[in-house]
Amino acid sequence: MRATVLVRPKQGILDPQGEAVESALGHLGFRVADARVGKVIDLEVDAADAAEAKAQVLRMCEQLLANPLMESYEVEIVG
Repeated sequence: MRATVLVRPKQGILDPQGEAVESALGHLGFRVADARVGKVIDLEVDAADAAEAKAQVLRMCEQLLANPLMESYEVEIVG
């Protein structure tokens, strides 16, 4: 099964990359606010069904892929 994990800083957590993107876009003439920079992780998970795959990926997020104190994450299972 294919899994996609979206990890980004939680609201209220300093995001220097997001601030840099917001500033650069402003200099280019784009009006944006509250830019946040995160990461996307695509995985192929060996699981019997979508529920098992999601449970595995949630454990991966808690143990390695995200810092739950500073980052939020979303998991999408396809297939």
